[in-house]
Amino acid sequence: MYVTAQESRALSRLFSLLAEDIGEREVRERIGHHLLELLSADYYASFVWDTPSRSFGDGVWLNMNPDTMATYDAYYQYNDPITFKLQARREPTLVNQIMPQRDLMRTEFFNDFLARDGLHWGVNVYSYAGQRNIGDLRIWRGRHRENFDLRTLDLLRLVEPAFTGALMRAGNAPAQPGPAGAPRLSPREHEVTLMICEGLSDKAIALRLGVEPSTVRTYLKRIFEKLGVHRRSEVPIKLARSR
Repeated sequence: MYVTAQESRALSRLFSLLAEDIGEREVRERIGHHLLELLSADYYASFVWDTPSRSFGDGVWLNMNPDTMATYDAYYQYNDPITFKLQARREPTLVNQIMPQRDLMRTEFFNDFLARDGLHWGVNVYSYAGQRNIGDLRIWRGRHRENFDLRTLDLLRLVEPAFTGALMRAGNAPAQPGPAGAPRLSPREHEVTLMICEGLSDKAIALRLGVEPSTVRTYLKRIFEKLGVHRRSEVPIKLARSR
């Protein structure tokens, strides 16, 4: 397919990211910025399907309110008229391909969840390893934008194999041990932890990793939660005590 110069640059950055040796959650976090650029979209979310509980968890998102997303975890994913149908397609799919927009707009899911943050036109991708759904991409535009189209699906068909491959590699990456009894750090969280111990600032860490400072702050939040600390100055002390 023909791609514009802008799309080519966005795809190049996206494929470079997906070739990196990074953790599964980080793959899903960082790809969102590139997809918003590539598809001229406004909102992004990604979840992992858990078969035993039949629920989506470990969500990451861009430009959506955390309180709104908390309602998805607690209620709306169990009262969702579109996602299971999209998941069953196992290929990039426009939301309107499985439900007309006028019908979607009559649902509680749309009016009390999607519309709360301005989501209107959607397209989803679900990655599979064999029969196992290992992660998804949910991209949306606001109501004053045009809907996604078949070209969107062509672009996402280019992206999906690399995204799936990155998730599969990340799923085999060993986690790094934290203090005794604490959750294990992902490879990237462990890397950021070592930089904290070096005394690097958020900006310096972001420059070294090639990410936005906001992404570093997300890592810090997860590291603090896993290590049970409240300030970066406590991180080296906690690690020293665990050895």
